[in-house]
Amino acid sequence: MEKIRIDKWLWAARFFKTRSLATDEVQRGRVQMEQRDIKPSREVQVGDTVTLWQGQVQRTLVVKGISGQRGSAPVAQQLYEETAESLAKRAQEAERRRLSPEPAA
Repeated sequence: MEKIRIDKWLWAARFFKTRSLATDEVQRGRVQMEQRDIKPSREVQVGDTVTLWQGQVQRTLVVKGISGQRGSAPVAQQLYEETAESLAKRAQEAERRRLSPEPAA
């Protein structure tokens, strides 16, 4: 298998619990490839760059493997590699949230 639909890949890589959730997120513009909005039917292949938002968290990933089956978390983690810049931004954001607690309602 050389290519697969992005919604199916996101589900197999365990970013979303169901394929329909992955489809919805792509349609809402929360998943991009090569910094462009895409459709759920867009095919992804090894080497593509995928950017996705999970809540306020942005992740930039490089596709390292293709799978149409959802496996265990360790297997799913082999399908992608998060970029160093993305990891640094997420660490910065986590530290910022830790230092500035939410006001009580």
